[in-house]
Amino acid sequence: MTSFDSSPQLNAWRALLALAVVFVMLATTGWTALRQQRDMAPLSASLAAWEHGRIAGRELPDPQSAPGRLARFFASLTEAQRMSLAHRFPLAVGNMNGAPAGLRYRANRIAMEQAREVERERMRDTRLTPAGQHQAGRRMNRLGALLKPGRQVLAFNPSGPGRVAEVFGDLDEAERISVVVPGVDTDLLTFQRTHRRYSAPVGMAEALRAAEHEAAPSTRTAVIAWADYTAPGGLGMEAAMAQRAEDGAVRLDALLRALPGTAPVALFCHSYGSVVCGLAASTLPRRVTDIAVAGSPGMRAETASALRTHARVWAMRDADDWIQDVPYLEVGGLGHGADPVSPAFGARVLSAHQAQGHGGYFEPGTDSLRNFAEIGVGAYRAVACAHDDGVCQAGLSHARSSGRA
Repeated sequence: MTSFDSSPQLNAWRALLALAVVFVMLATTGWTALRQQRDMAPLSASLAAWEHGRIAGRELPDPQSAPGRLARFFASLTEAQRMSLAHRFPLAVGNMNGAPAGLRYRANRIAMEQAREVERERMRDTRLTPAGQHQAGRRMNRLGALLKPGRQVLAFNPSGPGRVAEVFGDLDEAERISVVVPGVDTDLLTFQRTHRRYSAPVGMAEALRAAEHEAAPSTRTAVIAWADYTAPGGLGMEAAMAQRAEDGAVRLDALLRALPGTAPVALFCHSYGSVVCGLAASTLPRRVTDIAVAGSPGMRAETASALRTHARVWAMRDADDWIQDVPYLEVGGLGHGADPVSPAFGARVLSAHQAQGHGGYFEPGTDSLRNFAEIGVGAYRAVACAHDDGVCQAGLSHARSSGRA
């Protein structure tokens, strides 16, 4: 779920954009000092330890090496050696692009068990306020849920609000891979929800994978709920700017370049997540075939062609999504550019019939989810366009159920 799902503060957005000149002045006179990244100490400590580590007398490779080099390194180890590294450096291995997915799942399980114990101690720490102790309890419970059998956590960072990415399906065997990129207020605690389940990353990914199976039962799919960037907190200054999205775009590109196999990849980007995808678009690996955005405040481009991407660009917005009322412009770094569903933008505009509000695009039974699923399995001629003229299908190949590219 994002703050965009709750009562819209559209006047605040308009005020922010109307005062763009003031904010630019602030940015040049010290405002940027307030735009600090979250403390990344636990992961940094694990990476620093890795850099000084050895295995069987061998130095360990630079953790920032290309995924291919890291993959070759892990392939050269025995299973016992790989597990030894996961136990010694769980956060480093669990977040290392190039490490085998299965090893990352196991390393992150170890890291989450350790983080849960930290939160358990914080619950009893009398130096914390009651609110702080309560927050620690909530985080401990969320970690307990992520540690349930069968969950596949591809990335985990306990620092600050927390970052998580989870895989549904078999990445190594998938014929089609989908990545869900959520928007603001996404962190460890909001990664999964019981109430309004399909507005949170886990519910989005689960619904998408189920819909993909319905669309193409014989296609092996995997869906990643990717909340592995520090999203803006709330509908405020950070959400109106691109810094968080810029950082997220780099992280998203790194994830995509490290995915196993050669299966085509589609990105499904909601709300501020579409800003992340827009900024990543020009550097995406060739295997990314589609970028689909829903409820977008803009993609930091004036037209789809300005994204400079080889991927097909799709957009949708339901009739009662309040985000249609935000100013679609960019002034002095504030705002995210043109409306992706406008004819002038040039995206393939999809139907979002039956979706309700800003957080309803992944609800089962909606055109929006069905359209996402058809894109995810490559059945492009089966999508429902927003307009009867069928323009969104122009130039597309015939529908196919196999999902193979």
